[in-house]
Amino acid sequence: MRFANLGALHLLWIIVALAGFYLWSSKKRKATMERFAKKNLIADLTSSLDKRNQRVKIILMILAVFLIVLSFLRPQWGFHWQEIKRKGLDIIIAVDTSKSMLATDVKPNRLERTKLALKDFTRHLKGDRVGLIAFTGEAFLQCPLTVDYGGFLLSVNSLNVNIIPRGGTSISKAIKEAMRSYEGGLKKYKVLILISDGEDHESNPEKAAEEAKKEGVKIFCIGIGTPQGELITLTDEKGNKTFLKDRQGNVVKSRLDETTLQKIALATGGSYVRSGATEFGLDLIYKEKLSKMEKRELESKLARQFEERFQIPLVLAFLLLLGELFISERRKNA
Repeated sequence: MRFANLGALHLLWIIVALAGFYLWSSKKRKATMERFAKKNLIADLTSSLDKRNQRVKIILMILAVFLIVLSFLRPQWGFHWQEIKRKGLDIIIAVDTSKSMLATDVKPNRLERTKLALKDFTRHLKGDRVGLIAFTGEAFLQCPLTVDYGGFLLSVNSLNVNIIPRGGTSISKAIKEAMRSYEGGLKKYKVLILISDGEDHESNPEKAAEEAKKEGVKIFCIGIGTPQGELITLTDEKGNKTFLKDRQGNVVKSRLDETTLQKIALATGGSYVRSGATEFGLDLIYKEKLSKMEKRELESKLARQFEERFQIPLVLAFLLLLGELFISERRKNA
């Protein structure tokens, strides 16, 4: 026999508390009676009560509560073999790690906010494979497609603006790297979630999106930042803060380019979401879009399914409570 819900063990305190309550109430009742009557009169006053039946009723009540707690523990014995099929999508998330992601128009900054959102996002994944790409002027596969969400989150934690030496932003390279990362020739079940401020002065992301569409990849874009933009703050090894400047010495201000991201999503039949203060966009995309997409069978295996037996202690508890109702506390000859 095994128990499937050991987390309910703390409910055993209810039995201890119930037994303690009955013991306390019995002593309290005896003390109260002794205050109003002499001891030799108490026996006469309570002669009509069957103390043995009283104890039996208490024991039945405690046993019934014990059996109810036992049912919460979900006892199981016996099993049958059942085929378990795991279905899901192949989801690759491409995260912009250029220095513009240090802008603080999203708190604490664009990149850190993205990492926090990705940690929450994994709670929705049930069988989906997920991978991670970091990109700036180049793109690098940080985590191949996997169902090891813990390993995926380790890759997320390692994201920073120095992870790829080359600067700039090339969204098209992120899209092409994602296309190389998918396995198999099926032209569906492939999802790319692109998280960026949309600034791209080095490539033609719309052309890359058209190529992705031919391969059956749907791209969902999340724009992070604000159209008004924000200055990019850099912190050196000593903790000194300065603003990022271009080659001409001008302070760089990064703005959200929604138009580019919208065109990329539209080209592949995906959708665009602007990240907000309360809703980042990943949960919305999963609930409204990904959860409704057709999923492919990723794995099929036989697994032992244990038989639930919680009904047995529940029925016994009911019978004990029913029996307790028919036991009288008064003597038959009273």
